[in-house]
Order: sequence, then C-alpha cells, then structure tokens
Amino acid sequence: MNTLQIIYLALIFLTVFIVVLVILAQFNTKPLQNRLQILKTGHDEKVEIDEKSQVSPWLGRIIELTKPVAKLSIPAEGWESSQLRIRFMNAGYRSETAPIIFFLAKTVLTFTLPAIYILYITISGSDIKTNLLLLLIVLFAGLGYFLPNVFLERRIAYRKREIFESFPDAMDLIIVCVESGLGLDAALARVGEEMHMISPILGDELHLINLELRAGSSRERALRNLALRTGVEDIDTLVAMLVQSDRFGTSVAQALRVHAENLRTKRRLRAEEAAAKIALKLLFPLIFFIFPSMLLVLLGPAIISINRVLLPTLAGQ
Repeated sequence: MNTLQIIYLALIFLTVFIVVLVILAQFNTKPLQNRLQILKTGHDEKVEIDEKSQVSPWLGRIIELTKPVAKLSIPAEGWESSQLRIRFMNAGYRSETAPIIFFLAKTVLTFTLPAIYILYITISGSDIKTNLLLLLIVLFAGLGYFLPNVFLERRIAYRKREIFESFPDAMDLIIVCVESGLGLDAALARVGEEMHMISPILGDELHLINLELRAGSSRERALRNLALRTGVEDIDTLVAMLVQSDRFGTSVAQALRVHAENLRTKRRLRAEEAAAKIALKLLFPLIFFIFPSMLLVLLGPAIISINRVLLPTLAGQ
C-alpha cells in the first residue's frame, strides 16, 4: 500500500466520521430528560444555560482558526440584513458563529469532494477523458457548495412544520388565558411556559416575545419579529390580525378563536392530504422491492420443479 492509498483511506475515514457526527448531533436528542430538566430548573434558567453553553470552548477555538477559510465564501457586505440572515433565523440559528460554520462547510466541501475524486482517479489509474474529468470535478464542487444549502432548507422545513403543528394548541391556550382576564402580553408569557413542555421550538419563540416586551419593545414590533423569525405564513396572518385588533379596539379573544379554528382545519386537511399520498408513495417500493421478492418465493420452487422434471420429460417424449 503506497502513500496515496493511505491518504485516500484517511480522507474516507474522516469524511465518514464527520458525517456520523453530524447525524448523531441531529438525532441524538433526549426529550424526556429535557422535559424533566425543565420541570426541575424552570424555563428561564434553561434558556440562560442554553445561551451560555451554545458554543463550546473547543468549537469556538476551531471557528476562530477557520475564519480565513470561511471568508472565501462569505459575501462581501450586506448579507447580515439579506434573505440569508432571515433563513438562519427561520432555521433557529441565532448564534453569531452560525454563518461562519455555514460558509466554512461550503468552502471545505467545495474543495474536498473534488480532491477526493481526483485522488481516487490517481490511485485507481482509471483512464478518463479530460473533458469528462473536468465536468465531474465541476459537478462534485457544485455538489459540495450546495449541500449546506440543502441541510439548511431541511432544517427550516422541519422547524416550520413543528411550529405549524403545535400552534393551534397554543392558540387555544391563549384564548383560555385571554378570556379568563389576562392581557395578551401576560397570556403569551404564560402560554410560552406551558408550550415549552410540548414544543420547545414554539415555547422559545413565545419566550423571546416576552423578553422583547420586557426590554421595552412595543407589542406590534415583538409580534412582527415573531413572524419574521418563524417564517410561517399562518403566524404572519395572526400577527396582522392582532395588530389590526389592537388598533381598532375589537375583541382579541374572538379574533383568536376564529384564527384557531382556521388553523385546526388546515392542520386536519394537511393530515388528510398526507394520508391520501401514502398509497402512491407505497406503490414504487411494492413494485420494485416487495413484489419481486414475493414472486421469487412463490414461483421459485415451481420453476425449479419444472426445470428438473417437466422439461426433461417433454424432451424425452
């Protein structure tokens, strides 16, 4: 085994190791332990702990060392107030290091994937035409550049779905609080504490509204920031409705009740749509994977018997 083969195997090992770490970081969650911790310490203490431990010391050190590499992909100016910054907020990444990690991943993958492919071609000694080789290198570079975008879009879609599915329940709690005599600000704070047990994402967003109101921000500004952070169309509609109700002095509880009913209907329709798509989604696995296996199990013995008994008998006659 020569040096190039060792380098190639080391790169494959590092790539698989990083992918496994990312997958474990996404799926290694402990919801039961998190809920028990919330009940034990309280929501405010949990938020403070999360803010302090959001970036570990070793990760911060790595980020500081790799900032020059990340600057190769970071736009020159204006990206902080652009649509990209809003996408980071929609994905729940409010840390200052999130853009650096994102663009660092884009830069590293853009150069790493073509390098691995070139190293593989060099070791295997494959004879590939120059035009095809350049095309494949460009394709791998483009794949590495857009993979972080795909991950970010998946994260945004997951977060929006989580907020949309939990928001009708939060609306019901807000209606109960408002009709029992609480103001809208106190109702949002109370519901944020309760919803954090069911949906931590929505609970954090409602808790941020409470923090903005404590800091002196107006209710309209805090609600519009909620719609901007979540990116959910129904929350944007709710914010516009609450702002109009506040301006014209109409009943907030009645407006919330109507909107909650609409959200519940939309959630039920989405569930029915997803259920109706199951038959079509199961069609392709049935055709290409399950049916061939069933035919092989059912007709295999018959085909073997025909080949051993019937065909020699017919040939002898």
